[in-house]
Amino acid sequence: MEIDLLIRFGIFLVVLFLMLFWESRKPFRYFVQSKIQRNAINLALMGVNFGVLRLLSGGGAIFCAEYAMANDLGLFNQVSVSLWCSASICLIVLDFAIYLQHIVFHKVPVLWRLHKVHHCDLGFDSTTGVRFHAIEILLSMYFKMILVLLLGATPLVVLIFEVVLNACAIFNHGNVQIPQRWDGRLRRVLITPDMHRIHHSTNPLETNSNYGFSVSWWDRICGTYREVPELGQNGMEIGTKQERVPENLGFTRLLTLPFLSVNR
Repeated sequence: MEIDLLIRFGIFLVVLFLMLFWESRKPFRYFVQSKIQRNAINLALMGVNFGVLRLLSGGGAIFCAEYAMANDLGLFNQVSVSLWCSASICLIVLDFAIYLQHIVFHKVPVLWRLHKVHHCDLGFDSTTGVRFHAIEILLSMYFKMILVLLLGATPLVVLIFEVVLNACAIFNHGNVQIPQRWDGRLRRVLITPDMHRIHHSTNPLETNSNYGFSVSWWDRICGTYREVPELGQNGMEIGTKQERVPENLGFTRLLTLPFLSVNR
């Protein structure tokens, strides 16, 4: 196994374990679907996604960074700037691109069919952060690979970006509550669980807000930030309006959900 994969997977497991432990000690909300059942389904989807990426991504974004460096491809392999400058710009551009990608997956009907697998979770916890359809994960990886080639980002920068993105996705889907005063401070920079939970509301106005995965700046700058849900954090309904029966949200059906006729 490649060293970068070991680093990413190791940090991912540590963050996931810590969040699951936090949730087990003091869960913020209880949901209609069994946590054990949901977690098993979400982690099984993650396993499928890992296998699909290994087979079809050609080495992923870090491979593209290595290829760009070896062949002098991309912006920062052509211009002379400091490592800190190029690294900072690459991280900012990549993060903003993922924010924009998230909006596109909501607005384009065929892509929403894929992204709905993530949103139809009737609960909201750290494993929701890895609950995605394999095709969405693959398209997202191809998008990142193209960006990495165009930017000429270094392998280290891409590794840092992937680690931070994954860790933040697990953290901001946590079924935990941070004291309000600390949540407000953290939100100046990071997406907190209270902030991202609003994005998983069944209310379309709330679903179409708080698109960020790591930093909160893009939602504030682009006008998609929502501070509180209309019904409050406890009263807000999680999931999608169409998919409300836990028995209909099994592993096999989630794999086929994007191809079913009713998907909005």
